[in-house]
Amino acid sequence: MSTPTIVLIHGGFVDGSGWQPVHDLLRRDGYDVAVVQNPTMSLEGDVAAVNHVLEQFDGPVILVGHSYGGVVVTEAGTHPQVSGLVYIAAFAPDTGESVQTLIADPPPGAPVPPILPPRNGLLALDKAKFHDSFAGDLKPELAEFMANSQVPWGLEALAGTVSTAAWRSKPSWYLVATDDRMIPPPAQRAMSERAGATVVEVPGSHSVYVSQPEATADLIKQAANAVQY
Repeated sequence: MSTPTIVLIHGGFVDGSGWQPVHDLLRRDGYDVAVVQNPTMSLEGDVAAVNHVLEQFDGPVILVGHSYGGVVVTEAGTHPQVSGLVYIAAFAPDTGESVQTLIADPPPGAPVPPILPPRNGLLALDKAKFHDSFAGDLKPELAEFMANSQVPWGLEALAGTVSTAAWRSKPSWYLVATDDRMIPPPAQRAMSERAGATVVEVPGSHSVYVSQPEATADLIKQAANAVQY
């Protein structure tokens, strides 16, 4: 049996360090794990960062994306080494779609993410509203640190369109965060259903991969077990 390597891809406004609890759980269970520090300036650049990491490994890979990282997974997942895709409260666009198109028509009554007007082509979240919108189930001290250590998110990344949706040819799994105030749960359910993903729902904020690392790791392991050969 060939056990796939797990490659973790973060989304906008954060870096890869938030994956540490999930990384540690997967390593404890014997998986090789890599965390991509994608720059989130453009979709093309982020896919290049993923491909750079994929070159380190010879065997099958499971790509895991959180939030905007789901767009990166969807585009990079057509790589022949990729055996499966896991979306964690993530965007799962179809061919020709981007984050920009997916957020253009939010569900009625959905919370509005507190994204500040762009400066120099870069986006940030209002620090005062970060805890409530992005990390409502994390300790205030951790949410404050995440707010103060935000990574700028490029408008080019937001507008980056998928050329070929990998979930149309690769199996996928999706973790719905039922208390998410960044990507509305109804939107998560709609995207996961369209992708034909195996879905698990857990109570959690948009930072569910930090607050619920066990549930996140369990779904990743489910995907890894399904694609072993």
